[in-house]
Amino acid sequence: MEIIVRPLSPKLIKDFLNFFDNVAFTDNPDWSGCYCQFYHFPGNIKEWGETTKEQNRSASEKLILEEKMKGFLAYVHNQTVGWCNVNSKEIYSNIPYEDESEEDTKDKIASLVCFVISPIYRKKGIARTLLQKAIINLRENGFKWLESYPRKGKLSDAHSYHGPFSLYSSEGFFVVNETENSMIMRKSLTIKK
Repeated sequence: MEIIVRPLSPKLIKDFLNFFDNVAFTDNPDWSGCYCQFYHFPGNIKEWGETTKEQNRSASEKLILEEKMKGFLAYVHNQTVGWCNVNSKEIYSNIPYEDESEEDTKDKIASLVCFVISPIYRKKGIARTLLQKAIINLRENGFKWLESYPRKGKLSDAHSYHGPFSLYSSEGFFVVNETENSMIMRKSLTIKK
């Protein structure tokens, strides 16, 4: 199966919106109103709960057109089958777990906050391919670190949206901090000479 990965851009806005409108949450309709807006949302959790699907769709559309929402879309047979929300850490209004260590203040750091994979394409290497493309792209754009936030324990597909520990560890990430339910992991993007 050939997986094509493209960076999100205003030219791909229809693909992004169609994926979230019709594909991403067919098995989890309760989350279908997110449009990967949660980590960009400037308000508190109560205000987030009051936003509508239409408001989130419109807000994500605006961020994409302004080139403020970054990430990668995965395609199989010219159909969008996956999404990875990754951007400069400072862009996000809500980071899953804050960790103030020396790397945050010295170097350019990116955060990977979400994977959304089509239900029929899960466990087929889509997330890994998206992650590998993100690593290459971020390195080329001067980022020194990539941070991720996998959750602990046995989780449903829906609750694994941060990506699993096993994926990150196999791609060279290491744990820098832990909470009761989650980890903060990082990968150096600096190529050693």
